[in-house]
Amino acid sequence: MNIASKHTNFGQVVTVTGLAFVVAQLDVSIVNLALPQIAQSYHASITTLQWVVDAYTLAFAVLMLSAGSLSDRLGALRIFQSGIMIFCIASAGCGLADSSIWLVVFRVLQGIGAATMIPSSLAILNQAFAHEPSTRIRAVGLWTAAGSAALAAGPLIGGLLIHISNWRFIFYVNIPFCLAGFLLSFKLPKGTVAVTAKKFDTAGQLVWMLAATILIASIIEWHQFGIKNPFISGGILLSILLMGSFIWIEKQARNPILPLHLFASPSFNVLLLLGGILNGSYYGSVFVLSLYLQNVLHYSSMSAGLAFVPLTVGFVITNLLSGRVIKRFGIGLSIITGLFIFALGFTGLFLADANTPYWQLFLPFLLMPAGMGMAVPAMTNGILASVDRSLSGTASAVLNTIRQTGGAIGVAVFGALAAGGPAEIISAIPVIAGVSIILILATIILAFKYVLKAN
Repeated sequence: MNIASKHTNFGQVVTVTGLAFVVAQLDVSIVNLALPQIAQSYHASITTLQWVVDAYTLAFAVLMLSAGSLSDRLGALRIFQSGIMIFCIASAGCGLADSSIWLVVFRVLQGIGAATMIPSSLAILNQAFAHEPSTRIRAVGLWTAAGSAALAAGPLIGGLLIHISNWRFIFYVNIPFCLAGFLLSFKLPKGTVAVTAKKFDTAGQLVWMLAATILIASIIEWHQFGIKNPFISGGILLSILLMGSFIWIEKQARNPILPLHLFASPSFNVLLLLGGILNGSYYGSVFVLSLYLQNVLHYSSMSAGLAFVPLTVGFVITNLLSGRVIKRFGIGLSIITGLFIFALGFTGLFLADANTPYWQLFLPFLLMPAGMGMAVPAMTNGILASVDRSLSGTASAVLNTIRQTGGAIGVAVFGALAAGGPAEIISAIPVIAGVSIILILATIILAFKYVLKAN
């Protein structure tokens, strides 16, 4: 049954679920401005810094399918409350970590909490407002706007906290948000999707975790050891074989964590591909641009944070407009418009060199998040509208799994290109921009053919 009736308090549901998305997205980007300080504290290499970033997104990605399945089986609200408290405890652990190893461990725990609360928060929204699609569009738009604003504001908040204290406070800032979300969640209606007695797909989850972890670990360590290293090349090959095994297991499973019938729709598949490319391009670019601003242009952490202000502005403006654009022009056209803006932003990065003035960076810093902010709400609504309400948690988990996996790969690949020093960072930026533009244009073509047609 629905988690809420037609009398559900719109503000309560959006506030509670939005708080979860805020802290989850904040920790994707807030850490970027702290990377030089973390490196100094632990004498860490760029590979270690990649792990600090990717340990979170990797755990987030590999556990999302299980969390989405559990949300549909045990009730979204119950799973949500567990996830937000795990995230709260992990954030405290990150702030207290006395070594880079412990920091990575607690980042993994943060990822577990995020993987648990994000699919369930979106399932809560979908179930609460499934009776009125226009209300759901508005709710998802606000939910996405909150998370996108947090993602974009992360570098600014991180720079400010480092300026007034130290890098550890970028993790402590999560704690009051988590506690507020947890306490307010008890105000939501207690109705949930009925508990089922279906057996959990343990084999599928374990194989998926191994495949994704080995692939991303191989990409991160590729720069240090080289592609010819048997552990790197063997790891990539093993991850491909495991992915094939995962698909085979899911075909045979009675209750798969990834119902393959979801992929029968071409538009569903294009939307998933879009999610991976958006996150991979954006997360990887912000990782490298954070190093560029501080290690090449020699901005302070505070100045670098202020330089990223246009990211926040771009996200917020288009996220708030996206609901109206979707209602008037539909999902497909909203996505294509957002992708064109996103690609246009990347073209500005070709100007980046050792002496680039900030005014030349302002426009790409504004357009990249603006395009993403227009495309993501439409993509999310498209995914939710394409599945039965009882599978909303699973569909949300699939989308966010692809997005977070794309983000982790983006950081790993783009970070490897920029590893070495200022010269390598400068030479990597036009390559990153070019690759991103090619991927975006390919996705636009697919969106024209499948998403716009389906819409």
